[in-house]
Amino acid sequence: MPTPNNGFKIKGFNLGRKLMDGIHDLGGQPGYNALGYRRDEPVFKDRWEATVFTMVRASAQAGAYTNIDQFRHAVERIDPKAYLEHGYYGRWLGAVETLFVEAGILTTAEITERATQMGAAPNDLIAARPNQIKTQTTGIPAKRNPIDQAPWFQVGDPVQTAETSPLGHTRLPGYARDKRGLITACQGLWPYPDLRAHGHGEPSQYLYTVTFS
Repeated sequence: MPTPNNGFKIKGFNLGRKLMDGIHDLGGQPGYNALGYRRDEPVFKDRWEATVFTMVRASAQAGAYTNIDQFRHAVERIDPKAYLEHGYYGRWLGAVETLFVEAGILTTAEITERATQMGAAPNDLIAARPNQIKTQTTGIPAKRNPIDQAPWFQVGDPVQTAETSPLGHTRLPGYARDKRGLITACQGLWPYPDLRAHGHGEPSQYLYTVTFS
């Protein structure tokens, strides 16, 4: 049975590292209640949420990140306790703080100092978890790399998802790993998030719709 390319080696990149088994990957995990939903729920419950939304949009213009996958990877890396307790826009805030530090726009000390000035206690949880060693490059032009070969798989082909654990961003959730399925459609070429999240430009890969047994 063929195994789809899982990001270990694509266009010269080797991501044979450990997969992001973080607090964000909650799909299929027991012990969590269903998400509450209100039809009349406001877009922003508090003004600070609107401020964070604006910060995220503006931070891209400031050079903190270049694509949505880099931002998603920053959300995945915030403090696990903060991920569960700070809410949706709180996670966004932790992510943008992480990206600001990694881009050299702010320091962790400056973020902590400002939070204290705004009323946070010195021991309050700061969500940002920036890498101490630079692992991604910002400012790469958003240019898609074309692939001049036919899709690896055709409709009806059996496939099995990877069981591996590469370090970094991935769109393959834990509950879908090492599962057998069938290709039901090819959606064409799309930027590959597993590489795009780490500043490797816009490497394109074929996107497939898969039904799992």
